[in-house]
Amino acid sequence: MTALRSWVPGADGSGFPAEHLPYGVFSTGDGPARVGARIGDHVVDLARLAADDAGGVGAVGDVFARPSLNAFMAAGPDAWRHVRSRLTELVCDAAARPLVEPALVPVDRTRAHLPVEVADYVDFYSSLEHATNLGRLFRPDGEPLLPNWRHLPVGYHGRAGTVAVSGTPVPRPSGQRRVGDEVVFGPSERLDIELEVAAVVGVPSVPGRPVPTDRAAEHVFGIALLNDWSARDIQAWEYQPLGPFLGKSFATTLAAWVTPLDALAPCRVPGRPQDPEPLPYLRLRPEDDWVLAVDLSVALRPAGTAVEEVVSRTSAAGLYWRLPQQIAHATVNGAHLRTGDLLASGTVSGPAPGTEGSLIELTRGGREPLEVGGVRRTFLEDGDEVVLRGEAAVGDGVRISLGEARARVVPGAVPGGR
Repeated sequence: MTALRSWVPGADGSGFPAEHLPYGVFSTGDGPARVGARIGDHVVDLARLAADDAGGVGAVGDVFARPSLNAFMAAGPDAWRHVRSRLTELVCDAAARPLVEPALVPVDRTRAHLPVEVADYVDFYSSLEHATNLGRLFRPDGEPLLPNWRHLPVGYHGRAGTVAVSGTPVPRPSGQRRVGDEVVFGPSERLDIELEVAAVVGVPSVPGRPVPTDRAAEHVFGIALLNDWSARDIQAWEYQPLGPFLGKSFATTLAAWVTPLDALAPCRVPGRPQDPEPLPYLRLRPEDDWVLAVDLSVALRPAGTAVEEVVSRTSAAGLYWRLPQQIAHATVNGAHLRTGDLLASGTVSGPAPGTEGSLIELTRGGREPLEVGGVRRTFLEDGDEVVLRGEAAVGDGVRISLGEARARVVPGAVPGGR
C-alpha cells in the first residue's frame, strides 16, 4: 500500500496520518462538544465541515454537532465508509485546502470529552497468559485455569456510568477486604490497572437474535485503548462466587480517540490455535479468524517524580479469544448489542517477563516491586499516573497511534463521610 501524503501540517510521522483519521468528541473554549477527526496535531471539526457542506461530509445527516459519536455510529457502515473516504480525499488533496482549513483546530486548543455515550460495558478475559497468571496468584493450590476458560470467552458486566475519558483523575476506591482472619473496610491498598483494547459497537443487533461470528465485525465501529482499573484486595474478597463487583466498578478509563476498524484492516493477523475446538456457534471461518497486531505499553510516573517509565510492552496479537467470538458469545442467549456498547478484551499479557498488562502480574502479586525513577512500587499510590499507549503498522513504514489512556490516582472520599 502506497503511503498517503497529507497537506495538513505535522500529519506525517505523527501517529495520526491520513491512513488513520480516528474520531473523538472535543470542545474549544466555552463552545459545545462536537465530533472531530484527528489528523496530525489538529482536529478536523466535522460539525463545521458538514455545516459548510464541504466535500460531501454532511451527506450522512446531522450527526456531528452532537456531544457523542453515537448518532454517527448508529448510521452504519455505509455512512462510516463514506465519511472516511471523503475525509481522506480532503486531507490529501491540496486543492481542498480552502475547504478544510477553516475546520482545522490545533489539538492543544481543544478539550477532549468521552467519545461515546456508553450503553453497556462488558469486560472479557481473553488472554491465556493473564488468566493463567491470575489463577496461580488467586488459587495457588489449584489449577490456574478454571474448567470453562478454554470453552468460552469468560467475561463480566461492568458499570457503564463510571467510564471516563483519558485524563480524568481516578479516586481511590474503598470497600471490604480481608486482612488475615479479619474483615475490614477502608481504602484499597492494592490498586491496579489492566491494559486492554475495547471494541466500540456502532450498529445494534436485534433482540433475541444471536449475532454469528461471520457477521460480528459488521457491528463494530472501531477500537480504543481502555484501562480497567482494579482494586485487587477488594476483588479477592468479593469475587467468589459471582465474580468482580466493587473491585472493578469504580472507574474505567477510555482513550479520547476511537480508531475505525477499517483503519486497522492491515493489522489483522491469524489467531493462535484453540484447543479444544470451540462449539459450533464459536467456530470461525478462516476470514474471521483474526486478531489485531497492535503494540501496547504501560508507563508509570510515580507521585512526586518527573520520570515516566515504560514498565510493560506487549501485543494484542497474542489474545486467545477473538472479537467475533466475544460478540457471538455475548449475544448467543438472546441479549442484543446496542450502539455505544464497549466490549473490552480483558488484560493483554504476553508470555515473557515485562509483557504483563497489570501490576499484580508484573510484581508477582506484590512480592517483586518495580523501581521507577528511584521509587519502588508494587501497587499504585495516590498521585501516581498511569499511561497506556498503543500503535500499529499499517504498511509502507506507516504507523498509527491509538493515542493514550491516561489517568492519575487521587485520594478517594472518606468512607462514611459526606
